[in-house]
Amino acid sequence: MSPQIEIQIIAVIVAVACALPGVFLVLRKMSMMSDSITHTILLGIVLAFFVIHDLSSPLLIAGAALMGVVTVWLTEMLRRTHLLAEDAAIGVVFPLLFSIAIILITRYAGSVHLDTDSVLLGELAFAPFDRMIIWGVDIGAKAIYTTGILLLINLAAIVIFFKELKVATFDPMLAAVMGFSPALLHYGLMTLVSLTTVGAFQAVGSVLVVAFMIGPPVTAYLLTDNLKHMLILSGVIGAINGILGYHVAAIFDVSIAGSIAVVIGIVFLTVFIFAPRRGLISSIFRRKYQKIEFAKATVLFHISNHEYSNEKSDETDIENIRVHLNWSSEFIKKIIKLLEHDKHVVFDNDEIKLTSEGRDAIIRKHNAIFSR
Repeated sequence: MSPQIEIQIIAVIVAVACALPGVFLVLRKMSMMSDSITHTILLGIVLAFFVIHDLSSPLLIAGAALMGVVTVWLTEMLRRTHLLAEDAAIGVVFPLLFSIAIILITRYAGSVHLDTDSVLLGELAFAPFDRMIIWGVDIGAKAIYTTGILLLINLAAIVIFFKELKVATFDPMLAAVMGFSPALLHYGLMTLVSLTTVGAFQAVGSVLVVAFMIGPPVTAYLLTDNLKHMLILSGVIGAINGILGYHVAAIFDVSIAGSIAVVIGIVFLTVFIFAPRRGLISSIFRRKYQKIEFAKATVLFHISNHEYSNEKSDETDIENIRVHLNWSSEFIKKIIKLLEHDKHVVFDNDEIKLTSEGRDAIIRKHNAIFSR
Protein backbone atom coordinates (compact mmCIF):
# COMPACT_ATOMS: atom_id res chain seq x y z
CA MET A 1 0.00 0.00 0.00
CA SER A 2 1.41 3.39 -0.98
CA PRO A 3 2.16 6.04 1.68
CA GLN A 4 -0.35 8.39 0.01
CA ILE A 5 -3.17 5.86 0.48
CA GLU A 6 -2.11 5.16 4.07
CA ILE A 7 -2.13 8.87 4.92
CA GLN A 8 -5.68 9.23 3.59
CA ILE A 9 -6.84 6.12 5.47
CA ILE A 10 -5.39 7.49 8.72
CA ALA A 11 -7.05 10.86 8.10
CA VAL A 12 -10.43 9.21 7.49
CA ILE A 13 -10.18 6.95 10.56
CA VAL A 14 -9.13 9.84 12.81
CA ALA A 15 -11.87 12.06 11.38
CA VAL A 16 -14.63 9.53 12.12
CA ALA A 17 -13.17 8.52 15.52
CA CYS A 18 -13.05 12.18 16.62
CA ALA A 19 -16.41 13.17 15.13
CA LEU A 20 -18.43 10.55 17.04
CA PRO A 21 -17.74 11.80 20.61
CA GLY A 22 -17.52 15.33 19.19
CA VAL A 23 -21.24 15.23 18.40
CA PHE A 24 -22.05 14.94 22.11
CA LEU A 25 -19.57 17.68 22.99
CA VAL A 26 -21.30 20.03 20.55
CA LEU A 27 -24.77 19.12 21.83
CA ARG A 28 -23.63 19.59 25.44
CA LYS A 29 -22.12 22.98 24.51
CA MET A 30 -18.69 21.76 25.60
CA SER A 31 -16.79 22.33 22.37
CA MET A 32 -13.90 24.13 24.08
CA MET A 33 -13.43 21.19 26.43
CA SER A 34 -11.93 19.23 23.53
CA ASP A 35 -9.35 21.99 22.98
CA SER A 36 -8.54 21.93 26.67
CA ILE A 37 -8.09 18.16 26.81
CA THR A 38 -5.97 17.99 23.65
CA HIS A 39 -3.44 20.30 25.30
CA THR A 40 -3.51 19.17 28.93
CA ILE A 41 -2.92 15.50 28.08
CA LEU A 42 0.65 16.56 27.30
CA LEU A 43 1.16 16.91 31.06
CA GLY A 44 -0.07 13.34 31.52
CA ILE A 45 2.41 12.10 28.91
CA VAL A 46 5.29 14.02 30.53
CA LEU A 47 4.50 12.79 34.06
CA ALA A 48 4.11 9.20 32.86
CA PHE A 49 7.44 9.44 31.01
CA PHE A 50 9.18 10.64 34.17
CA VAL A 51 7.93 7.49 35.91
CA ILE A 52 8.66 4.85 33.24
CA HIS A 53 11.34 6.58 31.07
CA ASP A 54 10.04 4.90 27.90
CA LEU A 55 8.37 6.86 25.09
CA SER A 56 7.01 3.67 23.50
CA SER A 57 5.23 2.44 26.64
CA PRO A 58 1.41 2.14 26.54
CA LEU A 59 1.38 3.64 30.03
CA LEU A 60 1.90 7.03 28.37
CA ILE A 61 -1.57 6.67 26.88
CA ALA A 62 -2.99 5.78 30.28
CA GLY A 63 -1.32 8.81 31.86
CA ALA A 64 -2.59 11.11 29.13
CA ALA A 65 -6.13 9.75 29.34
CA LEU A 66 -6.08 10.14 33.12
CA MET A 67 -4.92 13.74 32.78
CA GLY A 68 -7.84 14.38 30.43
CA VAL A 69 -10.25 13.19 33.12
CA VAL A 70 -8.41 15.31 35.72
CA THR A 71 -8.85 18.33 33.43
CA VAL A 72 -12.61 17.72 33.27
CA TRP A 73 -12.79 17.16 37.04
CA LEU A 74 -10.93 20.39 37.84
CA THR A 75 -13.09 22.34 35.39
CA GLU A 76 -16.30 20.90 36.87
CA MET A 77 -15.07 21.58 40.41
CA LEU A 78 -14.49 25.25 39.60
CA ARG A 79 -17.82 25.52 37.77
CA ARG A 80 -19.75 24.00 40.69
CA THR A 81 -18.57 26.82 42.95
CA HIS A 82 -20.82 29.12 40.83
CA LEU A 83 -18.04 31.69 40.96
CA LEU A 84 -16.87 30.87 37.42
CA ALA A 85 -18.72 29.97 34.25
CA GLU A 86 -17.59 26.82 32.42
CA ASP A 87 -15.69 28.73 29.73
CA ALA A 88 -13.88 30.74 32.41
CA ALA A 89 -13.02 27.55 34.30
CA ILE A 90 -11.58 26.03 31.11
CA GLY A 91 -9.62 29.24 30.58
CA VAL A 92 -8.01 28.76 34.00
CA VAL A 93 -7.37 24.99 34.00
CA PHE A 94 -6.21 24.56 30.39
CA PRO A 95 -3.36 27.13 30.36
CA LEU A 96 -2.23 26.09 33.84
CA LEU A 97 -1.80 22.37 33.10
CA PHE A 98 -0.44 22.91 29.59
CA SER A 99 2.10 25.47 30.83
CA ILE A 100 3.28 23.07 33.55
CA ALA A 101 3.85 20.44 30.84
CA ILE A 102 5.86 22.86 28.68
CA ILE A 103 8.00 23.93 31.66
CA LEU A 104 8.70 20.31 32.63
CA ILE A 105 9.70 19.43 29.06
CA THR A 106 12.04 22.38 28.62
CA ARG A 107 13.55 22.02 32.11
CA TYR A 108 13.88 18.26 32.59
CA ALA A 109 13.33 16.60 29.21
CA GLY A 110 15.24 18.82 26.83
CA SER A 111 17.22 15.87 25.42
CA VAL A 112 14.15 13.69 24.97
CA HIS A 113 12.11 13.62 21.77
CA LEU A 114 9.02 15.38 23.13
CA ASP A 115 8.56 18.05 20.48
CA THR A 116 5.79 20.45 21.44
CA ASP A 117 5.49 21.75 17.88
CA SER A 118 4.80 18.28 16.49
CA VAL A 119 2.35 17.64 19.32
CA LEU A 120 0.38 20.77 18.42
CA LEU A 121 0.59 20.72 14.63
CA GLY A 122 1.22 17.06 13.87
CA GLU A 123 2.47 15.80 10.53
CA LEU A 124 0.45 13.16 8.76
CA ALA A 125 3.18 12.80 6.14
CA PHE A 126 5.40 11.08 8.74
CA ALA A 127 2.75 8.60 9.92
CA PRO A 128 3.54 5.93 7.26
CA PHE A 129 7.18 5.79 8.49
CA ASP A 130 6.13 4.25 11.82
CA ARG A 131 5.37 0.67 10.72
CA MET A 132 3.51 -2.18 12.37
CA ILE A 133 5.77 -5.24 12.20
CA ILE A 134 4.37 -8.63 13.29
CA TRP A 135 6.61 -11.73 13.09
CA GLY A 136 8.84 -9.86 10.68
CA VAL A 137 5.98 -8.95 8.36
CA ASP A 138 5.17 -5.29 7.61
CA ILE A 139 1.38 -5.01 7.77
CA GLY A 140 1.11 -1.25 7.34
CA ALA A 141 1.40 2.02 9.22
CA LYS A 142 1.01 1.65 12.98
CA ALA A 143 -1.33 4.66 13.11
CA ILE A 144 -3.92 2.83 11.01
CA TYR A 145 -4.25 0.16 13.68
CA THR A 146 -4.06 2.38 16.76
CA THR A 147 -6.61 4.86 15.44
CA GLY A 148 -8.71 1.98 14.05
CA ILE A 149 -8.94 0.48 17.55
CA LEU A 150 -10.02 3.89 18.89
CA LEU A 151 -12.70 4.10 16.21
CA LEU A 152 -14.04 0.66 17.17
CA ILE A 153 -14.05 1.60 20.87
CA ASN A 154 -15.96 4.81 20.15
CA LEU A 155 -18.45 3.03 17.90
CA ALA A 156 -19.02 0.28 20.45
CA ALA A 157 -19.45 2.74 23.35
CA ILE A 158 -21.92 4.93 21.44
CA VAL A 159 -23.94 1.97 20.13
CA ILE A 160 -24.12 0.28 23.54
CA PHE A 161 -24.87 3.45 25.54
CA PHE A 162 -26.72 5.39 22.85
CA LYS A 163 -29.99 5.65 24.80
CA GLU A 164 -28.25 6.69 28.01
CA LEU A 165 -26.04 9.27 26.26
CA LYS A 166 -29.03 10.68 24.39
CA VAL A 167 -31.15 11.15 27.51
CA ALA A 168 -28.27 12.48 29.63
CA THR A 169 -27.29 14.94 26.90
CA PHE A 170 -30.73 16.46 26.35
CA ASP A 171 -32.29 16.04 29.81
CA PRO A 172 -29.92 15.13 32.70
CA MET A 173 -32.75 15.33 35.24
CA LEU A 174 -34.80 12.76 33.31
CA ALA A 175 -31.71 10.56 33.06
CA ALA A 176 -31.34 10.64 36.86
CA VAL A 177 -35.05 9.79 37.31
CA MET A 178 -34.70 6.86 34.89
CA GLY A 179 -31.81 5.48 36.94
CA PHE A 180 -28.92 6.64 34.77
CA SER A 181 -26.05 8.49 36.39
CA PRO A 182 -25.49 11.74 34.43
CA ALA A 183 -22.15 12.28 36.21
CA LEU A 184 -20.92 8.77 35.37
CA LEU A 185 -21.98 9.17 31.73
CA HIS A 186 -20.34 12.60 31.61
CA TYR A 187 -16.99 11.33 32.85
CA GLY A 188 -17.29 8.25 30.67
CA LEU A 189 -17.73 10.49 27.63
CA MET A 190 -14.80 12.66 28.70
CA THR A 191 -12.65 9.54 29.11
CA LEU A 192 -13.61 8.55 25.58
CA VAL A 193 -12.60 12.03 24.37
CA SER A 194 -9.28 11.74 26.22
CA LEU A 195 -8.49 8.32 24.75
CA THR A 196 -9.39 9.51 21.27
CA THR A 197 -7.23 12.58 21.66
CA VAL A 198 -4.24 10.60 22.90
CA GLY A 199 -4.51 8.03 20.14
CA ALA A 200 -4.91 10.62 17.37
CA PHE A 201 -2.61 13.48 18.33
CA GLN A 202 0.65 11.63 17.54
CA ALA A 203 -0.41 11.29 13.92
CA VAL A 204 -2.35 14.51 13.31
CA GLY A 205 -1.54 16.86 16.21
CA SER A 206 -3.88 18.39 18.76
CA VAL A 207 -5.02 21.25 16.49
CA LEU A 208 -6.37 18.84 13.89
CA VAL A 209 -7.91 16.64 16.62
CA VAL A 210 -9.93 19.66 17.78
CA ALA A 211 -10.85 20.50 14.18
CA PHE A 212 -12.08 16.95 13.54
CA MET A 213 -13.85 16.72 16.90
CA ILE A 214 -15.83 19.96 16.50
CA GLY A 215 -15.89 20.95 12.81
CA PRO A 216 -17.80 17.99 11.27
CA PRO A 217 -20.29 17.65 14.19
CA VAL A 218 -21.18 21.36 14.19
CA THR A 219 -21.53 21.21 10.40
CA ALA A 220 -23.87 18.22 10.72
CA TYR A 221 -25.80 20.07 13.44
CA LEU A 222 -26.73 22.73 10.88
CA LEU A 223 -28.15 20.05 8.58
CA THR A 224 -30.21 17.76 10.80
CA ASP A 225 -32.09 17.54 14.12
CA ASN A 226 -31.91 13.74 14.32
CA LEU A 227 -29.13 12.47 16.62
CA LYS A 228 -28.50 9.27 14.66
CA HIS A 229 -28.37 11.19 11.40
CA MET A 230 -26.07 13.74 13.02
CA LEU A 231 -23.63 11.01 14.10
CA ILE A 232 -23.57 9.44 10.63
CA LEU A 233 -23.40 12.78 8.83
CA SER A 234 -20.58 14.11 11.01
CA GLY A 235 -18.53 10.97 10.32
CA VAL A 236 -19.11 11.25 6.56
CA ILE A 237 -18.30 14.98 6.54
CA GLY A 238 -15.13 14.36 8.58
CA ALA A 239 -13.99 11.63 6.19
CA ILE A 240 -14.62 13.80 3.13
CA ASN A 241 -12.78 16.71 4.77
CA GLY A 242 -9.78 14.47 5.44
CA ILE A 243 -9.54 13.24 1.85
CA LEU A 244 -10.13 16.69 0.32
CA GLY A 245 -7.60 18.27 2.69
CA TYR A 246 -4.94 15.75 1.71
CA HIS A 247 -5.40 16.41 -2.01
CA VAL A 248 -5.36 20.18 -1.47
CA ALA A 249 -2.09 19.79 0.46
CA ALA A 250 -0.65 17.65 -2.35
CA ILE A 251 -1.62 20.22 -4.99
CA PHE A 252 -0.20 23.23 -3.15
CA ASP A 253 2.65 21.38 -1.38
CA VAL A 254 1.65 22.57 2.11
CA SER A 255 1.10 21.01 5.54
CA ILE A 256 -1.43 18.18 5.36
CA ALA A 257 -2.82 18.86 8.84
CA GLY A 258 -3.12 22.58 8.12
CA SER A 259 -4.76 21.93 4.77
CA ILE A 260 -7.33 19.56 6.30
CA ALA A 261 -8.13 22.10 9.03
CA VAL A 262 -8.67 24.78 6.37
CA VAL A 263 -10.97 22.48 4.38
CA ILE A 264 -12.94 21.73 7.55
CA GLY A 265 -13.39 25.46 8.08
CA ILE A 266 -14.40 26.10 4.45
CA VAL A 267 -16.95 23.26 4.47
CA PHE A 268 -18.43 24.53 7.73
CA LEU A 269 -18.59 28.10 6.40
CA THR A 270 -20.31 26.90 3.21
CA VAL A 271 -22.93 24.96 5.18
CA PHE A 272 -23.29 27.84 7.65
CA ILE A 273 -24.22 30.15 4.77
CA PHE A 274 -26.27 27.82 2.54
CA ALA A 275 -27.85 25.23 4.90
CA PRO A 276 -31.55 24.82 3.99
CA ARG A 277 -33.03 25.54 7.44
CA ARG A 278 -30.26 26.82 9.70
CA GLY A 279 -28.07 28.55 7.15
CA LEU A 280 -27.38 32.28 7.23
CA ILE A 281 -29.23 32.99 3.98
CA SER A 282 -32.29 30.94 4.95
CA SER A 283 -32.32 32.61 8.38
CA ILE A 284 -32.26 36.07 6.80
CA PHE A 285 -35.16 35.19 4.48
CA ARG A 286 -37.05 33.52 7.32
CA ARG A 287 -36.72 36.57 9.59
CA LYS A 288 -37.79 38.82 6.73
CA TYR A 289 -40.80 36.58 6.07
CA GLN A 290 -41.72 36.49 9.77
CA LYS A 291 -41.46 40.28 9.96
CA ILE A 292 -43.86 40.66 7.01
CA GLU A 293 -46.28 38.06 8.37
CA PHE A 294 -46.28 39.71 11.80
CA ALA A 295 -46.93 43.11 10.22
CA LYS A 296 -49.80 41.72 8.14
CA ALA A 297 -51.36 40.11 11.23
CA THR A 298 -50.95 43.37 13.19
CA VAL A 299 -52.77 45.39 10.52
CA LEU A 300 -55.56 42.81 10.29
CA PHE A 301 -56.07 42.84 14.06
CA HIS A 302 -55.99 46.66 14.09
CA ILE A 303 -58.68 46.91 11.39
CA SER A 304 -60.75 44.25 13.13
CA ASN A 305 -60.60 46.11 16.47
CA HIS A 306 -61.80 49.37 14.89
CA GLU A 307 -64.25 47.97 12.36
CA TYR A 308 -67.23 47.69 14.68
CA SER A 309 -66.18 50.22 17.30
CA ASN A 310 -67.92 53.54 17.87
CA GLU A 311 -64.77 55.42 16.91
CA LYS A 312 -64.66 57.53 13.77
CA SER A 313 -64.39 55.54 10.58
CA ASP A 314 -61.12 57.12 9.46
CA GLU A 315 -59.32 55.07 12.14
CA THR A 316 -58.91 52.45 9.42
CA ASP A 317 -57.40 54.62 6.72
CA ILE A 318 -53.72 54.19 5.85
CA GLU A 319 -52.45 57.35 7.56
CA ASN A 320 -54.16 56.64 10.88
CA ILE A 321 -52.96 53.04 10.85
CA ARG A 322 -49.43 54.28 10.17
CA VAL A 323 -49.63 56.72 13.10
CA HIS A 324 -51.06 54.08 15.45
CA LEU A 325 -48.40 51.53 14.57
CA ASN A 326 -45.57 54.06 14.22
CA TRP A 327 -44.45 52.62 10.91
CA SER A 328 -43.00 54.38 7.88
CA SER A 329 -45.33 55.32 5.01
CA GLU A 330 -43.46 53.01 2.62
CA PHE A 331 -43.72 50.02 4.95
CA ILE A 332 -47.45 50.41 5.70
CA LYS A 333 -48.22 50.82 1.99
CA LYS A 334 -46.24 47.67 1.24
CA ILE A 335 -48.16 45.68 3.88
CA ILE A 336 -51.54 46.97 2.64
CA LYS A 337 -50.63 45.97 -0.93
CA LEU A 338 -49.70 42.50 0.25
CA LEU A 339 -52.99 42.19 2.15
CA GLU A 340 -54.86 43.34 -0.96
CA HIS A 341 -53.00 40.75 -3.00
CA ASP A 342 -54.01 38.08 -0.46
CA LYS A 343 -57.63 39.38 -0.74
CA HIS A 344 -57.74 40.00 3.00
CA VAL A 345 -58.67 43.70 2.71
CA VAL A 346 -60.38 46.02 0.24
CA PHE A 347 -60.60 49.80 -0.07
CA ASP A 348 -64.00 51.45 0.40
CA ASN A 349 -63.85 55.26 0.01
CA ASP A 350 -60.26 55.40 1.31
CA GLU A 351 -61.27 53.23 4.24
CA ILE A 352 -59.72 49.77 4.57
CA LYS A 353 -62.17 46.97 5.28
CA LEU A 354 -61.76 43.29 5.94
CA THR A 355 -62.95 40.70 3.46
CA SER A 356 -64.35 37.31 4.47
CA GLU A 357 -60.94 35.83 3.70
CA GLY A 358 -59.40 38.45 5.99
CA ARG A 359 -61.70 37.51 8.86
CA ASP A 360 -60.89 33.84 8.34
CA ALA A 361 -57.18 34.74 8.40
CA ILE A 362 -57.66 36.57 11.74
CA ILE A 363 -59.35 33.51 13.23
CA ARG A 364 -56.53 31.25 12.03
CA LYS A 365 -53.84 33.56 13.42
CA HIS A 366 -55.74 33.94 16.71
CA ASN A 367 -56.04 30.16 17.09
CA ALA A 368 -52.38 29.69 16.17
CA ILE A 369 -51.28 32.18 18.84
CA PHE A 370 -53.39 30.80 21.67
CA SER A 371 -52.84 27.14 20.84
CA ARG A 372 -49.11 27.41 21.59
